[in-house]
Amino acid sequence: MRAETGASLAGQSPAEVSAGTARIPAPDLGARPALAVLAGLSLSHLLNDLVQSLLPAIYPLLKESFRLDFGQIGLITFVFQGTASLLQPAVGLYTDRHPLPFSLASGMGLSLAGLALLSVASGYGALLAAAALIGLGSAIFHPEASRVARLASGGRYGLAQSVFQVGGNAGTALGPLLAAFVVVPHGQGSVAWFCFAALAGILVLSAVGRWYRQHLATTPRIARKSSGAAAGSLSRARIVATVTILLGLIFSKYFYMASFSSYYTFYLIHRFGVPVALAQVYLFVFLGAVAAGTILGGPIGDRFGRKLVIWISILGVLPFSLALPYVSLAWTVMLSVPIGLILASAMPAILVYAQDLLPGRIGLVGGLFFGFAFGMGGLGAALLGELADHLGIERVYELCAFLPALGLLAVFLPRLR
Repeated sequence: MRAETGASLAGQSPAEVSAGTARIPAPDLGARPALAVLAGLSLSHLLNDLVQSLLPAIYPLLKESFRLDFGQIGLITFVFQGTASLLQPAVGLYTDRHPLPFSLASGMGLSLAGLALLSVASGYGALLAAAALIGLGSAIFHPEASRVARLASGGRYGLAQSVFQVGGNAGTALGPLLAAFVVVPHGQGSVAWFCFAALAGILVLSAVGRWYRQHLATTPRIARKSSGAAAGSLSRARIVATVTILLGLIFSKYFYMASFSSYYTFYLIHRFGVPVALAQVYLFVFLGAVAAGTILGGPIGDRFGRKLVIWISILGVLPFSLALPYVSLAWTVMLSVPIGLILASAMPAILVYAQDLLPGRIGLVGGLFFGFAFGMGGLGAALLGELADHLGIERVYELCAFLPALGLLAVFLPRLR
């Protein structure tokens, strides 16, 4: 894959952190983003997350076919997202020292294997195994993809992360829609048709891997210092505290998001009596708003500061989340749009803020934050499933409505240079 030459030289600052040595680009603040690479990453992220979103999208079908309760549905999500959560930081830490250009395509290959198993699974154990394979593919894909997006950013880190992440959000939004019109009418076996999407992703990521390999071959190994320019005035304790606050914000975002990604269709079906296919369309509306919010969050953070975006994007959801459990179907669908739009703008800003805080640990940061996000989504799905079994699905949304109040933690974030 070809891209502007200068863009490969603007991924990190000269003071980036590392425990050892690694190939990093020389600074070129005047470079433009490598648009071909970013487009390839965004497209592959779309295909990757489309594949992954099929699993929760067909939960109503699996629940009926395998006679599952909400707790078992939550456990499937926990296995999928827990696998990704535990392994992503380790993958990111390893690839900080030993970049693996073609690990991106390999991760997609594991997701393909999980899809194939999901299409033929005949028991609950096979469903869990398929979920684990899909989660493992995600764990390998995200840290290196986030790193390559930064390398291809031309210094516009927020924009690059938004372009990368919006592909994933778009894929997540398309999954339920395709499930409604393909899997629901044709049954579990039709999941195998989506293996072609995974194969296309492997081809795209192989091209990205070739660009990344060429980039590594032309970039010298240089030693890196213990702190970046953005966080140079902060003590180690303050950096640890700041990362903890950011993870707390991720918790509030993804725990609340789990109530939508895993149970929104059930909520609409149970409370308003809408058909399964229509519930999937309403889920697509919410996830489409999430995709739009993701593409806005990065560039706004580049222009006005990431702390401001983080502050508004989580706490700003609170009025809408508090109202949603008590309104009609039409208002529920309408309120889901600002909730998804505002809440999703947080992730690109949080990720780039953390990369600026620890600029030589790009893989670790990507793995830690994507992994923690997956973990909180999985834990949220499992706990909220049990809560729904005992208290009812409506009560879940009444309680989760208060989670965005944790956005108040953003007041303690330092302003980075």
